[in-house]
Amino acid sequence: MATEPAKKEPAANVQPIKPKKKGKLLWIVIAVVVIGGGAGAWFALKPAAQPEAGAAAAKPAASHAAPIYYKFDPAFVVNFGGEGSARYLQVTVEAMSRDMTVVESLKNFEPAVRNDLVMLYSGQDNATLMTVEGKEKLRAATLAIIRKVLDSEGANGQGLEAVYFTSFVIQ
Repeated sequence: MATEPAKKEPAANVQPIKPKKKGKLLWIVIAVVVIGGGAGAWFALKPAAQPEAGAAAAKPAASHAAPIYYKFDPAFVVNFGGEGSARYLQVTVEAMSRDMTVVESLKNFEPAVRNDLVMLYSGQDNATLMTVEGKEKLRAATLAIIRKVLDSEGANGQGLEAVYFTSFVIQ
């Protein structure tokens, strides 16, 4: 006689394992991403606070504006050095402001600015231009002349912050 294997009866207090609901967790993650992205976009795109009226408030706002560069094209080419030592200077100049009205004024008065800069550059001497200090003095004089021309025409010359030599060749 063969004995039959005994059938196991499930314990009375054991519950069957239920699979976890992944759908609920997925919706929570999606909600967090959407809300976080919306908040980030709002902070990135909200308009900046308006400065208070007045010249004092306008100046700090302008100092944080992006720089605008104006390139004098073509480059300046002048001869200098007097008799017997004729040399040539080619210099590319770019002016920087943070105020578009200053740049527009610079465009309008470019012929007068170019005239005064040609006079300045043709009056230089080789020994001075060969030193870094000489180039820096010429750069400062260039800025001063451009500001002077703009001021004489009723534009805001002080709104021009800097000039840069982006090319400087002596031959």
